Amino acid sequence: MLIPSQRSRDIEYAIRDVVIPAKEIEKKGKKVYYFNIGDPNKFDFDTPDFLKKEMIKIMKEGKSGYYGDSQGDEELREAIAKRENKKNKLDLRIDDIVVTQGISEGINFLLGTLIEPEKGDEILIGGPSYPIYIQLSRFFGGVPVTYRLDEENKWGSDIEDLESKITERTKAIVVINPNNPTGAVFSENSLKRIVRIAEEREIVLITDEIYDQLIFSSKDSPGLASLTKNVSVIGLNGFSKSYLVPGWRMGYMYFHDPRGILVDFKQSILKEARLRLSPSTPIMKACKVAYSGPQNHIKETNKKLKRRADFAYKRLNEIDGITTQKPEGAFYIFPKVDLGDRWKNDKEFCLDLIKNTGVVFPYGSGFDEKYGKDHFRSVILPPIEMMEEAFGKVDDFMEKS
Repeated sequence: MLIPSQRSRDIEYAIRDVVIPAKEIEKKGKKVYYFNIGDPNKFDFDTPDFLKKEMIKIMKEGKSGYYGDSQGDEELREAIAKRENKKNKLDLRIDDIVVTQGISEGINFLLGTLIEPEKGDEILIGGPSYPIYIQLSRFFGGVPVTYRLDEENKWGSDIEDLESKITERTKAIVVINPNNPTGAVFSENSLKRIVRIAEEREIVLITDEIYDQLIFSSKDSPGLASLTKNVSVIGLNGFSKSYLVPGWRMGYMYFHDPRGILVDFKQSILKEARLRLSPSTPIMKACKVAYSGPQNHIKETNKKLKRRADFAYKRLNEIDGITTQKPEGAFYIFPKVDLGDRWKNDKEFCLDLIKNTGVVFPYGSGFDEKYGKDHFRSVILPPIEMMEEAFGKVDDFMEKS
C-alpha cells in the first residue's frame, strides 16, 4: 500500500469538505442549498460582456494556446502595475508583478518560499481566516499563529493581541481585507496601526485584497501598501471576484520593496513560477482589458450584495440560537451558533444541518480552531428568495433541535 505523507493527510478545507456529505444526500433526491463557496456565477451573477467578447476575440484570432511567459503576459503585467500604482500610490514596474493561476497559486508560491520548516517559522494571520493560509503554513512546515479578529467590534483587528503574538520567529503578518470569512472591512486607522507595528518590528506584510472593489458599506478602506513608504509589502489580488470570472483562475502578486529586502525572495518565487511553466495564455490576454474596460458591473454587483447582506443579517439574527454581525464587503457572513448540549462542536452542527435540511455551510472551526469555533460561514450571493427558503429551513431546524 502506498501511504500518503502525513502533511497531506492533515489537510482540511471545510469550504469544500462539506460538499462530500451534501452530494450523498443529493443523490437520494434531497434538495441541497450550496451556500459554501464564494462563486457568484453559481447564482444570478455573470461575467461582464466586455470580458466575454475579449475572450471570444482572442480565441478567434488563434495562436493563443501556447505556453506564455512564466512571470505572466507583459501587457497584463503592465495593466496590473498601472492599476496598483494608481490605487496604492506606488511605483511598481512590470518586473514587480507575478501572474498566477488564481490567488491560491500565489499563496502557495508565497508560503512555500517564505517558510523554513526546521526554523519553526511563524506566519501571523487574522483569525478566523481563509483556510488556505493556515493549511499551507502547516503543509510547508511552518507554524500558523492567529491573532484575534474581534467579533464584538464588527470583526475588527485586535491590534494588542496581534502585537503580543509577534516573536523572533515571525516571518510575516497576513491581512485579508475585505475579510474572508467575516465580511469585515478594516478601518484606515486599524491598517495604519498594523503598518506601524510591521515597521517597528521589521516584518513583511502580506495583504490579500481580492475583494477590494466589493465594499458595500460607507467605510473607506485604502490598500495597505498605500499607507507605508518603509515597509515591504507583498500584495495578492486577482480578477475572480470583482470581475466575476472565478473559473478563469487568474490572480497576481506584487512586490512593494522600499528597503530592497525582497530581491532574492522574488527570484525564488520566479523559480516556482517557471517550474509550473505558465498561467493560461488566452485568459491572461483577455484579462489585460479588465481594469481599462467598463466598470459599471462593479456598482451593480455591490448594490445586489448590500441588499443580500442586509437581508441575511436580519433573517439570521431572527433565528433562535444564531447571532451575527453585518458584513461590509466580500461575499460572506459569519454567524455564531449556540451549540448548547445539542452538538459537541460547530462541525457536528453543520453536518447535522446538511443531513436534515440540505443547507450547506462550512463549519467555523475550519477557518481557525480558536477564533472560528462555534460559528459557520454563509455566502450572501444567492437571491433573497433562495436565502429566505434556506434560512427558513435553518430556523425550523433550530426550533426542533
